[in-house]
Amino acid sequence: MRDWADFTVEEAGGRMTVVLEGALLVSTIALLDRKLRAMTDPVQEIDMSRTGDIDTIGAWTVYRFANENNAVIVGASEQADILLQAVRDSASTAPIEPPRLPVIPRVLDDTGRKVVAFGQGVLRFLGFLGAVIVALGAVIRHPRRFRYRALVRQFDLVGVSALGIVGLMSFLIGIVIAQQGAAQLRQFGAEIYTINLTGRLSFRELGVLMTAIMVAGRSGSAFAAQIGTMKLTEEIDAMRTIGVAPLEALIVPRILAAVLMMPLLGFYSALLAIVGGAFIADLTLGIPFMTFLSRIQEVVPIHDLWVGLVKAPVFGLIIALAGCYQGMQVQGNSEDVGLRTTKAVVQGIFMVIVLDAFFAVFFSEVGWG
Repeated sequence: MRDWADFTVEEAGGRMTVVLEGALLVSTIALLDRKLRAMTDPVQEIDMSRTGDIDTIGAWTVYRFANENNAVIVGASEQADILLQAVRDSASTAPIEPPRLPVIPRVLDDTGRKVVAFGQGVLRFLGFLGAVIVALGAVIRHPRRFRYRALVRQFDLVGVSALGIVGLMSFLIGIVIAQQGAAQLRQFGAEIYTINLTGRLSFRELGVLMTAIMVAGRSGSAFAAQIGTMKLTEEIDAMRTIGVAPLEALIVPRILAAVLMMPLLGFYSALLAIVGGAFIADLTLGIPFMTFLSRIQEVVPIHDLWVGLVKAPVFGLIIALAGCYQGMQVQGNSEDVGLRTTKAVVQGIFMVIVLDAFFAVFFSEVGWG
């Protein structure tokens, strides 16, 4: 018996018979498949009496060729009959890709699905927010149940561990603001106002905004990944089983840490941005370093500091809620952890920018513009 697949053609009484030979296995059938596909003459019969071992690929190849030519299969062994029947039963005439709707119905259908999904997402988020408020109320009523060590741990992860990257980023942002601002103001002989520009932007906008973006990338993603992994490995279900409330143990400490650390990180970021601006001003503008810093106290109104400090805890709350909510929505498999983590970061940054625009309009209306 051959250890490869091939065939011969026999003609008798006007009937053409393809006689298959050898093992019909995935490792031996490539040449046979190519030859069968190249045949153009009509075939009435397929003889499998000279074949050896057969697997599903071999059975599918024979069935496909017979079906294309309306040929009869004869001489098949018991094993071949079983596989051919299985392949025949699983065959489908359905198109590989379903027909697509016309453009306008397809757009309307897709838009409708997204609107419904958005509405369902809003309802789920409102349910999550309500559960968080209830958990926070339970902690306030029973302070002994609050996990202070978990809160301190989150202080370290959200705040202390972020000091390095936030400080470096803010220092460099301050350099960029001062350098680019001075380049534009030099055209009007107003380089001295670089101090005003750097101070007000740092305290009012960029300090807290860039910090919020960094916290969303670091802590928001970490919240989603950590809680999502615990959800996937059923640790959260285990906590419920032993009587531990997951919202009180996992969500509340993370939200409080983000809300409380954001003002401190935002203020720290603004200070480092001003130091960066003073550094570049000393090098390129001839403004002494200490003069730059002392001038900041005179040209930056105190309400600019308060604007940044008011926005910071709101940004922290939004980032923590986005990260924890997406983590709690993980289900199915580990791929969903990555998808939910990405959503947490995107939603956190998007909402921070939207709220920053809202605050800009609001403070302008109340006279703090």
